[in-house]
Amino acid sequence: MPRFDQILIVDWSAAGKPCKGANSIWIGSDRADAVNPETRQQAWKLLRCRLSSAQKAGQRVLIGVDFAFGYPAGMAERITGHPSALAIWDHLAALHQDDRTNASNYRDVAAQMNRQLGRAVFWGNGRKEQIADLPRLKPLAHDLPPHRITETAITVARPKSPFQLAGAGCVGAQSLTGIPWLARLRDRPGASVWPFEDWQPADVVLAEVYPSIIGAQLRNAAGFDCMDQAQVTVLARALRRLDDSDALMPLFRPDPRITDLKGEGQILGTGHEATLQQAAAQVLSGA
Repeated sequence: MPRFDQILIVDWSAAGKPCKGANSIWIGSDRADAVNPETRQQAWKLLRCRLSSAQKAGQRVLIGVDFAFGYPAGMAERITGHPSALAIWDHLAALHQDDRTNASNYRDVAAQMNRQLGRAVFWGNGRKEQIADLPRLKPLAHDLPPHRITETAITVARPKSPFQLAGAGCVGAQSLTGIPWLARLRDRPGASVWPFEDWQPADVVLAEVYPSIIGAQLRNAAGFDCMDQAQVTVLARALRRLDDSDALMPLFRPDPRITDLKGEGQILGTGHEATLQQAAAQVLSGA
C-alpha cells in the first residue's frame, strides 16, 4: 500500500531577483505539470497551499527538496550548542531575511557563522564588493570536513560541499536560503523532517533529495523546457512508481555509513541509486 498520496520535488534557487526558466525554482509533481514560481516567497506560498488542500483531503505528502538539510558532523553543535541539524534550522530561521523581490542576506549569515567558528568554512562570495569574513575562494584548511558522509557516498555526480556558496553545481546558498522557508513548513501540525524526526506517523514529510542521481536518464528527455523541469518531474514520478510498488520505504532506511545522522542528515536514496535510475528510465519510457 502506498505511503504517500502526493509527491512533490523542489529544485531550489538562491537567485537575488525574481527569475524563471533554467536555474530558478521548479516544483515537480507525481500527478501534474511542474510549476516555476519566480521567487522563494511564491514557492513557499504555493507549497503551503498544496499542503492545506492535502490536509483537507486527508492526504499524506512527501516533499523532496534539492539542497543539503544538514552540515558536516560537529558544525551544528559549534554554532548552536546543540548537535542536531534542526538547531541549525532554528538558527537560520532566526537570522535569515528574504523578501518578495528575492533579496536575501544569506551571505551575511554565512559570514557571521564563519566568525562564530573562528575561521572561514563558508566560501564563495559572488558579489563584486568584498564581504568581511566570507572569502571568494576555498580556504586552504579548516577543522570541519568539507562534505557530509551522505555526499561522499553518492556514486554518481557527487554533490558539492554545503559550505560552497558560488560556482557551477553548488548548493550551499540554496541551503542557507531554503532551510528558513522549510522551517516554516515544519511548524505545521503533522509535519516532520526526515531523518531528524519521527517521520513515520507524519502527514507531511520533508526530505533531502539529489535529482542529479537520475541525470544520465534525462539527457535525451523530450517535452521539457530545461533540465531543472525534467529532473523534478521525472524524480517525482519515479518515486511514485516506487511507492505504488511498495519499493519506496527502503530508501528511507538510515545509511549505516553515516555516524552522525541527526547532525548531518541523509540524501533520500543514498545507496539506492540504481533503483532510482531504473524507476526514472521506466517513467521516461512509459513502461
